[in-house]
Amino acid sequence: MQIQEIRIYPVLLTFSADFAHSLRTRSGVKNVVIEVVAEHGKIKGYGEGAPRSYVTGESQKTIKKSIFSLTRADNFPWEFDDVSSIWHFIDSLSYGNEYNAAICALETALLDALGKYQNKYIIDFFPKDFLADTVSYGATIPLDNKQRILQLCRLCQKMEINTLRIKVGKDIEQNKEIIEVVSSVFGDDYNLRVDINGVWDYKIAFKHIQLFNKYNVKVVEQPMNPGDEGIVEVTKQMKENGIMLMADESACSLSDVKRITRAGYCNMINVRLSKCGGFRKSLDIIDYLRSSSIQFQIGCHLGESGILSAAGRVLCLLCRDAIYFDGSYDDYLLKENITQQNVSFGPRGKAGPLNGPGLGIDINRNSLNALCHDAEIVTIVNPDS
Repeated sequence: MQIQEIRIYPVLLTFSADFAHSLRTRSGVKNVVIEVVAEHGKIKGYGEGAPRSYVTGESQKTIKKSIFSLTRADNFPWEFDDVSSIWHFIDSLSYGNEYNAAICALETALLDALGKYQNKYIIDFFPKDFLADTVSYGATIPLDNKQRILQLCRLCQKMEINTLRIKVGKDIEQNKEIIEVVSSVFGDDYNLRVDINGVWDYKIAFKHIQLFNKYNVKVVEQPMNPGDEGIVEVTKQMKENGIMLMADESACSLSDVKRITRAGYCNMINVRLSKCGGFRKSLDIIDYLRSSSIQFQIGCHLGESGILSAAGRVLCLLCRDAIYFDGSYDDYLLKENITQQNVSFGPRGKAGPLNGPGLGIDINRNSLNALCHDAEIVTIVNPDS
């Protein structure tokens, strides 16, 4: 299979309603879609990166530069017929976390193209030792007013989803109100995580321990940054109270994860494709966590289109040993999607593999072009063509 062109689409994905967490309130996100055009247009593969400045330092602008740099490498697979060529290229990369979303988008597009070329679902390119038939996704509740949280909790209850991840901030009274709303709807029938996005200090963290005990919060995600004063004592107190700490924004690479786990700050890691640099790098992290008996979840970035949702579905299906699964929120969050297929989960959060080769999705070309909102679409041409 020979690649003729690689196209970079900067897209703006708008939400059906604002979504807030401790760092910001979003009405949409700026992602990047990569299109690999091969076999003279007969094959088109797609990938997506979700650049977040507060996670890997990336943006749409930096991803464009990164893709140019990545495709100029001597071993970039402009022509290949086997997945080993993709892995050889990915394994040769020594860039820092600031390339992760770009690598994710490019790697996924190459895998999608190869899957279509070979008429294979891309799950066949990976070991199946932990393969699952279906995924049970949880729901994420934003940092919002009491009425909206109540509405979302009732929707989750109607869909029989009780695995919940709620966004909280620095204000303990507001956080208490959010958790009380969840409890008022579900009673004791829930599995509850809270996500702080790293904005707490140790004083705020200590204030929340009693609240979390009362409402049986099982996991606290990224309460502080690993280098913050007091993280060791916070970790000790949380663990003594039966609360697991999960690293997210601070765990973007295998070296990050090794450093965090050696320090003992966290006993769970959130693995996200775009944050961690795609399938190859994410599965390297997961293999390390498995060998170290450290728990993990498969997460997602807020505002992924159906492309990343489809890729995330594959990673989830490959990891039946993950403790939690987040993703496939498409229809519940986006005003307009890029894929023709609905990649959202259904009742009880259930979802299975997608039908078709590659990622199992087709692209709505009109939507893809429209979501660029007149932004420049960049084309990189095979230097040997």
